[in-house]
Amino acid sequence: MNYRHIYHAGNFADCMKHALLLALIKALKRKPAGFVVLDTHAGCGRYDLSSEEAEKTGEWRAGIGQLLNSPPAAALADYLDAVRPNVQERHRYPGSPAFARAELRPQDQLIACELHPEDVRPLRRLFHADPQAAVHHRDGYEALRALLPPKDFKRGLVLIDPPFEKTDDFARCADAIALIRNRFRAGIVAVWYPIKHRTPVRTFYTALQDAGIQDMLACEFLLRPPVDPSRLNGCGLLVVNAPFGFEDEASNILQALATGLRSPDAEGIQINIERLAEE
Repeated sequence: MNYRHIYHAGNFADCMKHALLLALIKALKRKPAGFVVLDTHAGCGRYDLSSEEAEKTGEWRAGIGQLLNSPPAAALADYLDAVRPNVQERHRYPGSPAFARAELRPQDQLIACELHPEDVRPLRRLFHADPQAAVHHRDGYEALRALLPPKDFKRGLVLIDPPFEKTDDFARCADAIALIRNRFRAGIVAVWYPIKHRTPVRTFYTALQDAGIQDMLACEFLLRPPVDPSRLNGCGLLVVNAPFGFEDEASNILQALATGLRSPDAEGIQINIERLAEE
């Protein structure tokens, strides 16, 4: 309950997560039938980059700030087009639920869950009176049992993006993936995770494989070798039941990010895309 994303909004990890998230949602839009996006840890919905908290770390400057000042990359066009007016005109960075809501068609729905009392209030204001967005003040993991399978949708995406401030978050993510695969087989699952050092990530992968989870694609972006557990050295997005063509698209996105985010502090950038299990 202490984590506040405002300190990190727009950093390299947000750029990676949201560029891939948009690609997943656009893949869902290839078919006319409606879909649902369930965001289990939605946060505030958008973040003021001029706030005291954001300026205290300044992480956004080496993230979205640097990307917007880099030569445009075709693989990042959708993401940068979505972000540019928010950052350059309003100095706001959209969170995952805002990205998702902007992509919805009339037949689609967003469900956003947030437990932190200070974050759920602006989230509710953001989607006040929006018939296509439902906000729940509840634990996102627990909400999965109540909200899945979706009442009115056969397709959709579940995004799990916890703060990882607790020691059991990797284990809870593994349990959540197993639950989703049991209750919402047709759904896409995307789980963001930090990479500080390799041991927790390897344990996470092993737990999923032992649970029999199939069709897993791990997309990782590393600023530097993951040898210092006190630093956020990189991050990953694990996608289960990825749509057709997403693996190649993700590779292009990560390559573009590696070029756009290169800096003296990120000279050892590496990207990894790995199939962990296939059906």
